Amino acid sequence: MGMFREFEEEPDDSAKHDGRIRSFPHQRGNWATLVYLEYYPVEEFFELIDLLLTHLQTVRLPMVRLSEFHISLSQTVVLRYHWINIFVESLKEKLSFFDRFYCVSDKVKIYINEEKTRTFLGLEVSGGNNYLQEVVSEVDKCMKEFDLKTYHKKPSFHISVAWCLGDVTAELEKHNQELQAIVDRFENSSRVLQMFADQVRCKIGNKIFSFPMR
Repeated sequence: MGMFREFEEEPDDSAKHDGRIRSFPHQRGNWATLVYLEYYPVEEFFELIDLLLTHLQTVRLPMVRLSEFHISLSQTVVLRYHWINIFVESLKEKLSFFDRFYCVSDKVKIYINEEKTRTFLGLEVSGGNNYLQEVVSEVDKCMKEFDLKTYHKKPSFHISVAWCLGDVTAELEKHNQELQAIVDRFENSSRVLQMFADQVRCKIGNKIFSFPMR
């Protein structure tokens, strides 16, 4: 029972998270699992995102800035409780040979979740895709061992920075060039939007495992 409490998640309550709804209902013994790279923003990053959101506010497309930022390396999958330890060990083994690397996310792109209930403003990776794809290949091998969904065949690696409810992709894409111009004009944007990938993370329930790179 101790380990169950360690991974415990709160019951669904959309009122607590701005009307957002889980992609799948939480069941005891099932843990939502995601593999990703954490992005630690510098102060100028928030200034840039606020410029983007202010522009969207002026064209009546308000979005909410996210509080945490990452690049996904897997889809969100459901992991059974009794798989957790061996899943983590498998990931650790497969990711232990990777060297640290840099990637840059500076291309504005609009995304939507599979259920079409949330739209996201993202910054797509323009440099470092090959390294990310190599990591995903190893993560996919681990997913296959447990008969879980692998990542997208042609992934668009990105950092989501803001979101809103519903499908407003068409409206947002009308302003894509304006948003990209804001990014391009921003002072030192390449530095601000650069990520140093030194560890892969895996979130299972509310517990996070880290796998350092060499």
